[in-house]
Amino acid sequence: MRSLPTRRLAAVALTAAASVVALAGPAFAHVTVNPGAAPQGGYTAVDFRVPNESDTASTVKLEVNLPLDHPLASVRTLPMPGWTAAIEKSKLDKPIKVHGSDVNEAVSKITWTADAGTKIAPGQFQEFRVSLGPLPTDSDSLVFKALQTYDNGDVVRWIDESKNGQPEPAKPAPVLKLTKAEGGDGHGDGDGDSHGVTASPAAGAHGDSSDHAAGSDADGKTSDSTARTLGVIGIVVGVLGTAVGVLGLRRKNGGSAS
Repeated sequence: MRSLPTRRLAAVALTAAASVVALAGPAFAHVTVNPGAAPQGGYTAVDFRVPNESDTASTVKLEVNLPLDHPLASVRTLPMPGWTAAIEKSKLDKPIKVHGSDVNEAVSKITWTADAGTKIAPGQFQEFRVSLGPLPTDSDSLVFKALQTYDNGDVVRWIDESKNGQPEPAKPAPVLKLTKAEGGDGHGDGDGDSHGVTASPAAGAHGDSSDHAAGSDADGKTSDSTARTLGVIGIVVGVLGTAVGVLGLRRKNGGSAS
């Protein structure tokens, strides 16, 4: 009879630990922009990172919508084996000036479609690289609403915008933070084709302010993810430790009574 309460206690402890891990897991599975920040007025290269969240279906298409309230004159995709990229442009209500010339249309959507035999399988992720610019100087962020399509027909809409002071939405849209360019940004008034695209940290380029900003943001995201992971592990260990201690105490008391 004495073993029943201890078994229940152990079951409760394990259930609580599993719940903590389950609640922490989804925070790492969003479609995101990486690196998450770039200087205003310049050009940059970013990756749209797409994790496959399904245990039974595979991702076969990604649609990324670009904001037309802050249009980007130069948008180029990096060729990726096994995927076909299609770019859609929309006419602007008001032309924008880029390097002294009027731009009347801008890219409004990029769609990557998997070729036959290609997919993002369960437990995998893929990164889709794009060069963008010039980035606006009158905004502190760009929101890219995305749709992720699975081979079973399911579509996950990453379109919800986060609001200050409120919990993160269940399906947040990817966001690129825009930072003030330190000491002026030489990329903003240059030619985007020849030297406008900022290399990502992985490319090994040095001396560019946007590289440092991107690297700092990536390090920050890594540190934040590590801290959250360690926090979850600490909670689980604490719950299990408490359960083990109580079980030991009950066994000791039971032995003394006999």
